[in-house]
Amino acid sequence: MKKAWAFLILFLAGSFLPLASLVFAQNGEAFTIARIKYRGGGDWYNDPSSLKLLADFVNENLPISISRSYDDVDIGSRDLHRYPFAFMTGHGNITINSAEAANVREWLDNGGFLYIDDDYGFDPYVRPVIAAIFPDEELIELPISHPIYNQAFHFPDGLPKVHEHDGKPPQGFAIFRNGRMVLYYTYETNMADGWAFDVHDNPDHITEKAMQMGANLLIYALTQY
Repeated sequence: MKKAWAFLILFLAGSFLPLASLVFAQNGEAFTIARIKYRGGGDWYNDPSSLKLLADFVNENLPISISRSYDDVDIGSRDLHRYPFAFMTGHGNITINSAEAANVREWLDNGGFLYIDDDYGFDPYVRPVIAAIFPDEELIELPISHPIYNQAFHFPDGLPKVHEHDGKPPQGFAIFRNGRMVLYYTYETNMADGWAFDVHDNPDHITEKAMQMGANLLIYALTQY
């Protein structure tokens, strides 16, 4: 834990400098998260409270400032390039064209970070989208020893299991570009539903684990420059 907090202090002292050079969106001293809007009929808009409640947890427990107000951004919009971190979820179909795929790829290659959470039923639709964005890359399952599971909070067994879904173990996958993780995809955990505790009646310990893992994700995404 001491190592994690020392890392956060260094983050506060200097890590915002490269982020600022990319002109990412900020609300005062707080970073603003983007939620991805997409076509195809999937419910990209579900659980609108999840990001707000995650921001509350992070702001109350860590020396990082995340805006409670997030922005909905079309997947093909150049506005996406204003954000350091974007979130995408859903239960159903998603379609993108080549221009939208190129927009996301350019944003990620220029410093952005995309977190995708399978909210059950999203997996068969979103994997082809990831492949369209990065046709020459493949999703790599992260080992439980990866630093993303050992930031401010420790997950020695990897991702927490929030919802049962098909009863499979939770998995975290990533895309790396030039040695930097640019995309993180969680399957069979449904972490974002754990953040939306005002909607989903999860046990308190499950909600806590989901919040902690979400905090780890934000720390990792915003400090790996």
